Amino acid sequence: MRWLGVPVLRRLGAGGPWRVRIRRDLAVRTRDGLRLRTDHYRPVGAGTAPTVLIRTPYGRGGPVRLLGLLFARRGWHCVVQSCRGTFGSDGDFEPLLHERADGLDTLEWLRRQPWYDGRLGTFGISYQGFGQWATAAHAGDDLRAMVAVVTAAQTRDSTYAGGGFSLDTVLTWAELMSAQQVPWLTRQRELRRGLPRLTAGLAHLPLAEADRVATGATVPFFQEWLTQHRPAAPYWLPRTFHREVAQVRAPVSMVTGWHDIFLPAQLADYAALRAAGRRPRLTVGPWTHGSPGLFVTAYREAAAFFAARFGAGPGGSGGPGASGAPTRGSGGPSGHRPVRVHVAGAGWRDLADWPPPVTTTGWYLWPGARLDRAVPPRSAPDRHRYDPAAPTPAVGGPMLIAQHAGVRDNRQLEARPDVLTYTSGPLDRPVELIGPVTAEVYVRCSVAYFDVFVRLCRVDRRGRSWNICDGLSRVDGATDGEAVRVPVTLWPTACRLSAGERLRVQVSGGAHPRWARNPGSGEPLGTAARLRSSQRWIFHDPQRPSVVWLPVAL
Repeated sequence: MRWLGVPVLRRLGAGGPWRVRIRRDLAVRTRDGLRLRTDHYRPVGAGTAPTVLIRTPYGRGGPVRLLGLLFARRGWHCVVQSCRGTFGSDGDFEPLLHERADGLDTLEWLRRQPWYDGRLGTFGISYQGFGQWATAAHAGDDLRAMVAVVTAAQTRDSTYAGGGFSLDTVLTWAELMSAQQVPWLTRQRELRRGLPRLTAGLAHLPLAEADRVATGATVPFFQEWLTQHRPAAPYWLPRTFHREVAQVRAPVSMVTGWHDIFLPAQLADYAALRAAGRRPRLTVGPWTHGSPGLFVTAYREAAAFFAARFGAGPGGSGGPGASGAPTRGSGGPSGHRPVRVHVAGAGWRDLADWPPPVTTTGWYLWPGARLDRAVPPRSAPDRHRYDPAAPTPAVGGPMLIAQHAGVRDNRQLEARPDVLTYTSGPLDRPVELIGPVTAEVYVRCSVAYFDVFVRLCRVDRRGRSWNICDGLSRVDGATDGEAVRVPVTLWPTACRLSAGERLRVQVSGGAHPRWARNPGSGEPLGTAARLRSSQRWIFHDPQRPSVVWLPVAL
């Protein structure tokens, strides 16, 4: 144990004068006899007080250590635990499988501690949040609040977004988890080289060998996810927790970003809570999965949210001199607006609910690369060729690594012959889009297996094309020679376009390596190696009107 006085924490909005003592490497026993390594951050002199629990597979140092200090300085106990099979905890790490049992065993351990007063808050970013949802419906009255940051109650749909395979997210995460066991200097050398093994793995076929290329070893969960991609696969039943979201009684605050990989799934959790009569808080900012500003906002939201719900008692309001009282809707008294979204080009906006009331407006693909609000005239389809041996690349958008994600200039991408673009005339007035975005594209393809990628962009007065949102749909077994209607769900958005700017829609055959390329052969996901290029025809006529539906704010 040691004493910590950290003046810098005050500059980070730590609040409270509590000194912190840390007990490291405590052993929490699971029901099957394993030991989970756990650190306890105790506010000295607080006695019994509320507890914030963070369970993580990423180690107990770095940012999570800072969180432990910040929460404890507010007068709350903070418990940080390494998930099974990571950073000294016994067992093997099997993503998602043991989080419910291990989380509930940890809660039982907390109930036996003399300093635990029965008031529990949970906090989690990304994978840490999966563990929160695993236990939330089973934690009883102890659970007073949970803060879920860029995460969701299930990751299955995000892994196979649109029916494709989210290769960049899955393989990059597998590489990151593998790298946690690598010596620090070795890892720094690999980072300076630009992660060439990962890059090679993302480009490799068959995918069943990509984990060995990227990490030097077979990654069991990567292999499983290549074979368990069917929606009804029993494999996912004990690894997804969305079926119990409506049973969670504790107040929930969600923080996410418009370019986060889990955004659609997290908004589905919000909708499930609202349908069950709950009043969760929701913050959606201009962030990617790894944006630095996300961490700061998430901590501040958590501090305010916990302070409002822990109630009176030692540390219940953040301790003596605490700052960070809630600044917006708390899901309690009527009149609060519990949804806060960042509207690109217009700043923050407080809303009563998500999605807000809008007018859904269709923008139709037209001949001559036009985009128009009128239904297109009779016209011949546009044509492009997709070659999976040189797949259309991913540029920005929701990707795992912050440096690759977010808003990018798309002009170089749009210059490729395998990307079709449709552009509106200059807007005669500002237009604000807030809500879900969908598309319907009529496609005829020379092969029966293909993907359709649709991206919405903002074209500024200088002609630069900036991505707003996008999505992909996979078509398996289309009838050769017939046009099929392909629905595409894009990421939702909130943005304001100025008068004089234009809308642009891209249509292409993929976004590699964000999604695994479709080989066009119909072979299984993990073993496909035979690549078939294809011709695609995109229709825009009165009988087959390809359209993007946009949510125009009222």
